[in-house]
Amino acid sequence: MRKMKYSQMEKFLKRAPFEVIGAPRAEHFMGVQSKVILGNYNWLSYEDVFVRAFNFGNGLQMLGQKPKTNIAIFCETRAEWMIAAQACFMYNFQLVTLYATLGGPAIVHGLNETEVTNIITSKELLQTKLKDIVSLVPRLRHIITVDGKPPTWSEFPKGVIVHTMAAVQALGAKASRENKPLSKPGPLDIAVIMYTSGSTGLPKGVMISHSNIIAGITGMAERIPGLGEEDVYIGYLPLAHVLELSAELVCLSHGCRIGYSSPQTLADQSSKIKKGSKGDTTMLKPTLMAAVPEIMDRIYKNVMNKVNEMSSFQRNLFILAYNYKMEQISKGRGTPLCDRFIFRKVRGLLGGSIRLLLCGGAPLSATTQRFMNICFCCPVGQGYGLTESCGAGTITEVWDYNTGRVGAPLVCCEIKLKNWEEGGYFNTDKPHPRGEVLIGGQNVTIGYYKNEAKTTADFFEDENGQRWLCTGDIGEFDPDGCLKIIDRKKDLVKLQAGEYVSLGKVEAALKNLSLIDNICAYANSYHSYVIGFVVPNQKELTELARKKGLHGTWEELCNSCEMENEVLKVLSEAAISASLEKFEIPVKIRLSPEPWTPETGLVTDAFKLKRKELKTHYQADIERMYGRK
Repeated sequence: MRKMKYSQMEKFLKRAPFEVIGAPRAEHFMGVQSKVILGNYNWLSYEDVFVRAFNFGNGLQMLGQKPKTNIAIFCETRAEWMIAAQACFMYNFQLVTLYATLGGPAIVHGLNETEVTNIITSKELLQTKLKDIVSLVPRLRHIITVDGKPPTWSEFPKGVIVHTMAAVQALGAKASRENKPLSKPGPLDIAVIMYTSGSTGLPKGVMISHSNIIAGITGMAERIPGLGEEDVYIGYLPLAHVLELSAELVCLSHGCRIGYSSPQTLADQSSKIKKGSKGDTTMLKPTLMAAVPEIMDRIYKNVMNKVNEMSSFQRNLFILAYNYKMEQISKGRGTPLCDRFIFRKVRGLLGGSIRLLLCGGAPLSATTQRFMNICFCCPVGQGYGLTESCGAGTITEVWDYNTGRVGAPLVCCEIKLKNWEEGGYFNTDKPHPRGEVLIGGQNVTIGYYKNEAKTTADFFEDENGQRWLCTGDIGEFDPDGCLKIIDRKKDLVKLQAGEYVSLGKVEAALKNLSLIDNICAYANSYHSYVIGFVVPNQKELTELARKKGLHGTWEELCNSCEMENEVLKVLSEAAISASLEKFEIPVKIRLSPEPWTPETGLVTDAFKLKRKELKTHYQADIERMYGRK
């Protein structure tokens, strides 16, 4: 196992001239609908990044930032985010991370709770989100924009100064080279206070130590064979999410290159890429990529919709090759001819060089996982971890093509199952032990910032001094030691008649339908049946309406009782095919014309459902479907 110093990646960042970070590509064209043509990647070496990070940390020190005090970053995923983070790690500043899509109250809560005086952000977020709430953060003194000073900075309250990142780096460079960091971090010092996306209310700040990070990335790296300087990773998920931050730190610790992107510019077909020009994956040709299930599900649905539009011969050829490869994979064999002639075009959607896809953040359906294995001609590693375990827990082995599993425990931790009597899960269950997943090891974090009660509820130390996290997830161990996540305590609802319904299980069974873009199942103990909120796929729903002779605008179709009934029929058939029990099948649904995005506040940045917010948003529909109106 590779040993690393607790000053994070300083040694790796000093290695020149290998390229480390690819800054976002320059925009060559801006159309009337914000479509762009992007140029080539601009690369920085490890030496470049080290110098920029060192100078930035020194500059922050000159602005009065002290070791072991908090500094916030509220910014989109980009090279400057990681450079700022490395500066904070070097100088032992505690980095408070906030999602760029958080709403005003959540941002104010995080900034005031951590008592930050300095915040790192972008021009756009400063203008669109921070400007309106700066007066609510009384301790704030310095705002550093990573991409230049905004034109209207004079509007801010007295005492708040706006700097550019370049100006702070210049300030640090001017200071004496002998002006070393005042305090290098120790193993137990806090590296990051990572605010969760708040799927159950206001976000909580998870305190992650330097030793937690080292343990976590050591465990994750061990599951990725051949990781090294030939690899190119594409970073586009929120760096404020533990999945993306830990994935990028794994890559930096092994000398990989990182090219930055965004969900809107990722592929040639992405929303901000001008038709006929190239997306980021085509230009970068990454070998490694992380994704959340929502993104993989979208890729799957888009490709399958295109397959359905093919001629009969082309479609049958694709299906024949797909089924043939599925059979060969199950026997441990390759299919080079199918890969070259049938799946090359699909593989090209992500640049054509991907050798490993890592999926985390939520369960990936078996259908989507198998599709990615076959069409992208690479292993899909499912991982399981939480912010509270520094993202580390399990990752599947690259040779394991079984679906529905998240792999065996990583070398940095151990996992055990605790009985949950109310849900009927016991670690003595046959043929497989089941229970609440507990993670123990050096990757298990310190706890929640200024929240002792929640820390005491979710964490404990055993008689040997090992720290454990109670995850709230229900797991099952296969005989070979691999874990399956089969339920979640918070998702289990007892119906009026006493049956238990797993809302996550219902959603997983139905969300892969081409007719469904997203679904949230709902139930409570005062009623005897399940209901659901559904975001339908516009193309599929419009076609279904045409077949049934129904007409109207998109909103009219979604508000139509007839369309609700037609969609419900499709859901019921799929639920029966997925072997759901009768009491698990939604009896009534509400079609939503608006998609659920992090900006709406109805899903997290990892596209996990925010059940509390969804319940509030659809309260009138809940009352209607349960017959109170």
